[in-house]
Amino acid sequence: MNISPTQKKPRVAWQAVLSIIMFIFMYLPILVLGFYSFNQSPYSATWQGFTFDWYRKLFSDDRILSALNNSLIVAFGAVGISAVLGTLMAVGLARYQFPGKSLYRGVAYLPLIIPDIAIAVATLVFLAAFAIPLSLWTIIAAHIVFCLAYVGLVVASRLNNLDPHLEEAALDLGATPIQAFIKVLLPQLMPGIVAGCLLAFVLSLDDFLIASFTAGSGYNTLPMEIFSRIKGGVKPDINALSMLLIIVSAIVAFVAELMRILGERK
Repeated sequence: MNISPTQKKPRVAWQAVLSIIMFIFMYLPILVLGFYSFNQSPYSATWQGFTFDWYRKLFSDDRILSALNNSLIVAFGAVGISAVLGTLMAVGLARYQFPGKSLYRGVAYLPLIIPDIAIAVATLVFLAAFAIPLSLWTIIAAHIVFCLAYVGLVVASRLNNLDPHLEEAALDLGATPIQAFIKVLLPQLMPGIVAGCLLAFVLSLDDFLIASFTAGSGYNTLPMEIFSRIKGGVKPDINALSMLLIIVSAIVAFVAELMRILGERK
């Protein structure tokens, strides 16, 4: 049955309206947050004028800078280790056959669907069972659990679009398996590796639940510092800090998606 152009117009109009409503529902709270981050009043309830003071004060706040430093150490540490292990895991699952491969694949990507609270509790119980003291390193270890799965998934999707005969050609030309991996396969995987690392970096930087369960005393991350401050009410400095965190996360996520798209086109 053919649909006339006059019948298509109402359908397109309704789709546009629903899309606008959806975007308003998703992003209006962020816009309100950004608006009140410039509020001169120390409380978000009333508007008293426009100011950049809250953003300037953030960079002189020792607690914020310490929490930011901890978050960056955790994110870079977890992502760095996950980049190596996740890439090797994806290549091993794609290129080799071994007993229990299907089971291992399911277990490896299980953290993608397990709730964060379950990972947090399981990690805490594991650390307590072996009497491992909580510190910044235990947060990194906990973050590796889900960062590894995300990096492996993105790299595996990149591997599916590659020609496996290129490695065979390199081996036929005299390259060792390690040389074929480093000089042939790794450069082709690099867009997927970078995209997976950026995605994992955002997730690690924004994580609150797992970090709060596995952090030792005095090792607050940035989301933990934000949560501790909003107990006394949301103030413009928290709005400004949250806005900066949203902007950084959005930029990194956009770059990760761009790298993934460019990698698929090559």
